[in-house]
This record gives sequence, C-alpha cells and structure tokens, in this order.
Amino acid sequence: MTGTISERIEKVQENIENAAVKCGRNSSEIKLMAVSKFHSAEEIEQSYECGLKLFGENRVQEAGEKFPKLIETHPDINLHLIGSLQRNKVKQILPIAKCIQSLDRLELAQEIAKRADNLRNESESFKNYSIEVLFEIHTGEESKSGFLDETELLKTIDFILETNQRLNSNLIIPKGFMTMAPFTQDEKLIHSSFEKLRNLRDKIQAQYKMLDLAELSMGMSADYQIAIEEGSTLVRVGTAIFGERIYK
Repeated sequence: MTGTISERIEKVQENIENAAVKCGRNSSEIKLMAVSKFHSAEEIEQSYECGLKLFGENRVQEAGEKFPKLIETHPDINLHLIGSLQRNKVKQILPIAKCIQSLDRLELAQEIAKRADNLRNESESFKNYSIEVLFEIHTGEESKSGFLDETELLKTIDFILETNQRLNSNLIIPKGFMTMAPFTQDEKLIHSSFEKLRNLRDKIQAQYKMLDLAELSMGMSADYQIAIEEGSTLVRVGTAIFGERIYK
C-alpha cells in the first residue's frame, strides 16, 4: 500500500464523502474510527495529528500497553474495544475505554456492571464513571461472535435498564449496534448483513423509546462504502489507514 498515513486518511475521508453523496447522506453523520490493532503508538500518534480522535482496539492487553500514555497526553482520544471481550478482562479495559462495541451476551453485561460499579466505589476519580456499549449482532460468518437470539438481546437490554434504575444513574449507556459482514466478494451478502443490522436497530429502537440507539457500527476497510449505503454511522478502518499489520 502506497502513501503516508496522512494521505491514506485523506483518501478514506474522500471515499466516505463520495459514498455519502451517492446515497443522499451527509458525511458529517459518519464517524471514522482508526483500528490500530497490531500498529504502534507512534502510528496512532501520527493519525491523531491528522485529526483522528476515535480509535478501536481488538485486544485488551494490547490496548492496555499502548493507550494509557496516549490518553494521558491526548485526553480527547476516544478508545473503543471492538474485539471479543472475556469476562476476566473487563476490569482491565474499563478505565481506558469509553465504549465496548462487542457486548454480545447477558453474562458479559453483568460483569461490566459489576466492575464498573466497583470502579466508581473504589476510585474518587471514577465516582461518576459510565461506560457506553454497542450490542454486537451476528449477521455474518459462523466464526463471528454476536447475539444470535433476539430474546437474549432483550434480556440484556432489560438488565442494563434495571441496573441503571437501581443505581439511579447511567452506569451502562447503550448507544446502538455493531456487526461484521461476511468476508466475501458477493456484495449482495454484504448488503444483506448490514441491512439486517439496520432493521434490527429500528425494531429495537421502537421497543425502547427511552434509549438512543442510533449508532450503527458497521463497515471495515473492504466494505465501508457499502456500509455507508446501508446506514452506517461509524466505520472501522484499519488497513486502509495504517497499511498491512506489521507484527502480532
């Protein structure tokens, strides 16, 4: 892949603008997330200097190694965890992430609530802490995580609402939904995956009018322009910004 990080970001932003115009949308409605998995703090710093503030990491350990110092230097960095989250890693990610995009089961929501409440009670600097979440929905390959059962999804939303009501504050803040389309050249399948998420969002939003579930995190380097056509509000772009991953 040719070009500097700055040039690649400019190209991605141009593509977002063109895709938005094509489907009659305003590009200001669409957030660009830089997915920095397997890329260095120096590369993240370069993309920050180009104006990006929203970053996604897949692994808790890697995020914990790179982002605390970056956030200390740049408090306006907005870090989201976008990879699968094990319950025993929740405590590590909460202090540095502003959003967990991969909430995919009730048990994980329960662990997030427990650890977030502990964080409030144990640290004065986190006494007003809250964590945003997106519900990850399975719409693609069998290997991908995400809610498969709508009943389980509703139970999870109800648990969050009950927890917030019990604490009389918003400990966990649902913001919308996330999915990954199947890895395929068949654009019809990709469109279908994103359409499923949008339709589910609309259905759940109608049931929970007290929530703002507008966020649709869908689309990566290979398919973000299709995702924009299907209503994505946040695209997760890694390779098209940073190039191929250089280490594991």
